[in-house]
Amino acid sequence: MYRLPTTAIAPFCPSEVAGTIAVPSSGPFWKKILRFVGPGLLVSVGYMDPGNWATSIQAGSQFGYQLLFVVLASSLAAIVLQCLSMRLGIATNKDLAVHSRENYSPRVSKGMWFFAEISIIACDLAEVLGCALAFKLLLGVSLPAGVLLTAFDTVLVLGLKGKGFRQIEAIILGLVLTIAACLFVELVFLKPDWHAVAAGMLPSLSALSSREPLYLAIGILGATVMPHNLYLHSSIVQTRVVEKNDRSRRQAIQLSRLDTIVSLLLALLINGAILVLAASAFHATGNTSVIDIDQAYHLLDPITGSAAAGILFGLALLASGQSSTFTGTIAGQVIMEGFLNLTIPCWQRRLLTRGLALVPALIGVLTWGEHSVGRLLVLSQVVLSLQLPFAMYPLIRLTSRRDVMGAFANSWLTAALSWLLFALISAANIWLVLQVFGVG
Repeated sequence: MYRLPTTAIAPFCPSEVAGTIAVPSSGPFWKKILRFVGPGLLVSVGYMDPGNWATSIQAGSQFGYQLLFVVLASSLAAIVLQCLSMRLGIATNKDLAVHSRENYSPRVSKGMWFFAEISIIACDLAEVLGCALAFKLLLGVSLPAGVLLTAFDTVLVLGLKGKGFRQIEAIILGLVLTIAACLFVELVFLKPDWHAVAAGMLPSLSALSSREPLYLAIGILGATVMPHNLYLHSSIVQTRVVEKNDRSRRQAIQLSRLDTIVSLLLALLINGAILVLAASAFHATGNTSVIDIDQAYHLLDPITGSAAAGILFGLALLASGQSSTFTGTIAGQVIMEGFLNLTIPCWQRRLLTRGLALVPALIGVLTWGEHSVGRLLVLSQVVLSLQLPFAMYPLIRLTSRRDVMGAFANSWLTAALSWLLFALISAANIWLVLQVFGVG
């Protein structure tokens, strides 16, 4: 008789998978690199989830290639922050959530835990809406029915009970390659203006001179730099066995940095491809009001001249949402275990997160209709951006402290760049709050 697990289990429980992937101390360098590939890939999934699709499609449809530089800048900021997170985990053998609990008062750490949970729920809301829309597009079910279908992804989590962490990484790799292949074929159909694409990658303050593009830019930032990914990355890098000496840690940091940069550059290409797809398919043809993903799906076939375009779009969207399901579950366990010193069965963690996301998703689609998905997705990404400074501050502060990091503390240049990013993101969020409440 099958029984549900009563404890947190691998591969989703951080304490169970820590130090489970052996790294050869000798042998070819490329073998060591291959053993370190994986954590960056899991983190990169958060940078190509359905929320990214919504912000990029709306930005490309309304403003063409003008906001492509925002995608590029956000991805570069993400690389900086994820490298800090990775370095914290390897240098100290503790993740950001544990450090926050140990270095701040109980009241402050509980507040940080609350904001971290909000970011996971906002991210999961995007996954619910994205997968629900993919089910609607591919299976023909109603959007509320698609939302309810997403509750069954808990079965996927249970199906991986007790498996190794490398299996999760292999599944994520397969899903990411599916997304990339589908979008590549879409771009072949569309034949974008690559000169305009290159021009869009150049920074332009005039492109952000009005409220709507700036709101979308902040949404792109929130969709790109995920707050819970900063907690996640500092935990999952500890799956690799690293000797407890500075030489081994330094090599582990170098190899993990390579994994992080390559993985996030892949995420950048996918995010950029989504915006380019929207700009080429809609803005260039005069369809500047495409703000919903289902609009994009239905308009792709006649624009590209191929019935396969819409199907590929739906498959990529489904792969995007499902891949985020796995990383969201692990991130939830990392945050709960780190901040609260509490570990619960993974299926309970999944049901808790998904249940809290299902309610607003159902309320939204039933109240505002099936064409509200795009707006809800963009809103979820703006919420994520608002949570980001609460994860950034302790990360930058901790990685700059020599009593925490030892020889691996931030250099003055890294610290200055990190605090500059913190200031810019915080300023953008303050502007957004003032706009929402009609001040100024």
